[in-house]
Amino acid sequence: MIRPRRSLLFMPGSNARALEKARNLPADGIILDLEDSVAPDAKAMARDQIAKAIAAGGFGKREVLIRVNSLDTPWWVEDVTMAGKARPDGILVPKISTVDDLNAIANRLSDVNAPTSIRVWAMIETARAVLDADKLAAASRDSETRLAGFVFGPNDISRETRIRMQPGRAAMIPMITHCILATRAHGLEILDGPYSDISNIDGFATECAQGRDLGFDGKTLIHPSHIEACNAIFTPPAEEVEQARKIIAAFEKPENASRGAIQLEGRMVERLHADMAQRTIAIADAIAAMGH
Repeated sequence: MIRPRRSLLFMPGSNARALEKARNLPADGIILDLEDSVAPDAKAMARDQIAKAIAAGGFGKREVLIRVNSLDTPWWVEDVTMAGKARPDGILVPKISTVDDLNAIANRLSDVNAPTSIRVWAMIETARAVLDADKLAAASRDSETRLAGFVFGPNDISRETRIRMQPGRAAMIPMITHCILATRAHGLEILDGPYSDISNIDGFATECAQGRDLGFDGKTLIHPSHIEACNAIFTPPAEEVEQARKIIAAFEKPENASRGAIQLEGRMVERLHADMAQRTIAIADAIAAMGH
């Protein structure tokens, strides 16, 4: 089943008010955070609050992920243990660089008998992760890893590589494309990283549209004010959905059953366009079912 992932909003696990607010925001998903937004002395409290928030429910059809701390910190084992027992839809793991990192997470989830429904998302934030994106994505062939996809992390990559984050992200496009190709080669999803200049709505919308055109499935967000624009940009336009339905209907006609290409409204349409149309319709229907 296709799940809309247009907008996934980070919410600090240490902020009880934010956790409550998350239940009513029109984001497709909520990422309850234990990492960057939570101070070291608040990690344990945030862990407890997140576990209680998930147990209480009320998130509706929103996908609920927990971002744990990275494997080079003293907190990740307790984070993953809690997440395995709390039963979110998935866990987001920062700074995944090797298949061994994925296996460490998988082993911990297995140790706490976490249900197989909990999926793992890898944050691609290091030079090694970008270089080995195909190896990481290929690890999804082992169902034990639970790997569902990547979240591209441009800020950390910029810090590590000294590639500057400029409007338009020209210098990053080769890395973004490389990671997107890796996910698609292995049937995974990939989400764009957040846009840091919260007040620059035009800049945000431009980067959102760029991300959509590059092939991202959606974008992670750090402020609720970005949700509406993000959802709109990653929603297939009504005319695109209508055209997709026309393509499917045309190929379903008995006279076209065995044809690889047909003419529709003066344009040549191939079977590959029908495949693309099926996905467009599935996404549109899934978005409508969210009911935001």
